[in-house]
Amino acid sequence: MPFISKIQRQTDYNLIPPSCPIVIDNGASYFRIGWAGESEPRIIFRNIVQRPRHKITGETVTIVGDHDPALLKYFDCTRSGPRSAFDNDVVFQFEIMEYILDFAFDRLGADEAPINHPILITECACNPVHSRSKMAELLFETYGVPSIAFGVDAAFSYKYNQKLGNCDRNGLAICSGFTTSHVIPFINGEPVYEACCRTNVGGYHVTNYLKQLLSLKYPHHIQRLTWEKVEDLKMEHCYIAIDYASEVRLFQKGAKEAEEKTRCWQLPWTPQPVEEPPSEEEMARKAALKERQGQRLREMAEAKRSSKINELENELKGLEFLIHQLRHVNGNDVQSFLAETGYVSKQEIESAIVKVTQSLRKAKGEQVEVEENPEVSNSEKYTLIDVPDSMLTPEQVKEKKRQLFLKTTSEGRQRAKQKRFEEELERERRNKEDEQRLLENPELYMEQLWAKYKDLSEKVDQRKRQKTNGNNGNENVSGGVGRGERLNAAQKERMRLLTTAAFDRGKGEDTFGTKDEDWQLYKKMSKDNDDEDEGPNEDEVELARVASKLREIDPSFFPKSDASSSGTEQPRFCPLTEEDFQILIGVERFRCPEILFNPNLIGIEQAGLDEMAGVSIRRLQSNSQSLEVSDGLTNSILIMGGSCLYPGMSERLEAGIRMIRPCGTAIRIIKASDAVLDAWLGAALFASTVHFQRQVFNRSDYYEKGEDWLRRYQLKYTF
Repeated sequence: MPFISKIQRQTDYNLIPPSCPIVIDNGASYFRIGWAGESEPRIIFRNIVQRPRHKITGETVTIVGDHDPALLKYFDCTRSGPRSAFDNDVVFQFEIMEYILDFAFDRLGADEAPINHPILITECACNPVHSRSKMAELLFETYGVPSIAFGVDAAFSYKYNQKLGNCDRNGLAICSGFTTSHVIPFINGEPVYEACCRTNVGGYHVTNYLKQLLSLKYPHHIQRLTWEKVEDLKMEHCYIAIDYASEVRLFQKGAKEAEEKTRCWQLPWTPQPVEEPPSEEEMARKAALKERQGQRLREMAEAKRSSKINELENELKGLEFLIHQLRHVNGNDVQSFLAETGYVSKQEIESAIVKVTQSLRKAKGEQVEVEENPEVSNSEKYTLIDVPDSMLTPEQVKEKKRQLFLKTTSEGRQRAKQKRFEEELERERRNKEDEQRLLENPELYMEQLWAKYKDLSEKVDQRKRQKTNGNNGNENVSGGVGRGERLNAAQKERMRLLTTAAFDRGKGEDTFGTKDEDWQLYKKMSKDNDDEDEGPNEDEVELARVASKLREIDPSFFPKSDASSSGTEQPRFCPLTEEDFQILIGVERFRCPEILFNPNLIGIEQAGLDEMAGVSIRRLQSNSQSLEVSDGLTNSILIMGGSCLYPGMSERLEAGIRMIRPCGTAIRIIKASDAVLDAWLGAALFASTVHFQRQVFNRSDYYEKGEDWLRRYQLKYTF
């Protein structure tokens, strides 16, 4: 609607005579207000209220209807959800209703109380008396209206279409609104509320169901699936399936027709920039830069090497000069001279000279020859090893034990060093053999390498399975693997020793460790017998070596990881594409509106629209109405409301009603001229007639007769 200033609205309001009624279509979804006799309402807005806070000051404001997107800059609208005055199409929050009426009257131009115009306001069928009484109290007490009339929105729509010649005097009105759906029979142009039927399912439930399905289907796009956007998707793409079961089977088969019925909503997506291959100039520039960096690193390494050589030469000269001075020192002054230099003996200085000389040769790139004489060094270091304990003092016995420990440790290091040296020689020999075989016959070498890799992989996998499931591979009765089958021999022996010790000691005081044999038992239990379970075994080492060879020869080779060998695939990370930002709406197009006919899909055990029509006709027959009239109702079925705008609604209703009516019954489904605005247009047309003035009740009637009179009040729809 075009923008109208407040001054213009007030001017237009003052030009309207006080006898002209104000017509209000108070729907659960939209609020419409205008003047009687006009062709369209003056104001239309969402029937909701929000109270967001200012982001800086924290001030709370009241927003009626949809909030302006520009307000998001200043107000936090996400923390204040929309609130409605309705509960299943019945007004119960009159504080919110007052905000909505204030906004509506202000936009109409009536910014000051009282409102000196009669008011015709719509309500749902069989509206509770308490809600009608509170609405009358609000209009009379707060706004000071002179008179009020209440009418059913579906009845106004049916009478309006009857005046246009779309439907007969006898018929059914099927109104599927925002939160509820009604079926009202009409006899001789008047509604029969005793036979009407209602279900608490409407457009709100369809939108909510579609939002839930899409959120479960695309959880990573849940922020995009706002209520307003899902509402637009519903009105644009949803339809009613004539045969729901066959339509579901069509999508289950994945036929071409199902693909044609699937709709796609493309979300905003920015493709990743494609990296173009570098040009020759760029490659040359990078190569030159790399060469300069390499030259700089070489110069830095050479400078560091030269500095280290100078330091070692100076240190060597100082040590040689120290040895030269030590030769001219008397025997009694040697200790004092060495104390000043920081050394203990002449041998220590000579050992330092040997180490510095070796470091200097290594820095210059010369080959270092190490002369070892372990026998001499051992005899010099460990002088007490071969001496019997009976010839030693207690202090010397302790020193002998220490020397024995040091000797054993040194020999162990020598053996480990020798073993590593032998392994290195063996590795070099294997590499030379592999290179020779690769040069002689590359294809045969690759086949042998692949066969060896597969064989080793199977062995390693089998070993891992045995460690997980037990060495013997047996399973217990329940299908799992017991703890005893997962333990190896050493661990089982430990468990046996612990169990034996526990049973031997009983359940009394814990005295383990008080006896000498307890120490032997402890050492036996804590002995490390699990060397085979720690670290990789020979097969795993060989598998790693073969995999590295294959990787060097074949760049496309990727070794199996632990996850892939155990049966689980590694997650693959790939860049997002345009398809990842598409929301496909297939079976949801007809599955969501299907709840209007099968509310049990969302857990509501109530009747659908077609079943409601049959219930309403049966209730009409039970109220002593003629059978001929009830049979003729299906010849004029008017559908209205926003939820009746889906394609296929008329055909589905006709098929459903035909199944519950006798064979040969005439069934005619008629769509309202305007399913959304016909209720207000019918009310505006009725308010412009003389019959309206006879059926209103004024303020004095309200104060005198009260709520009991509102209980018996019923509008006569005479146009």
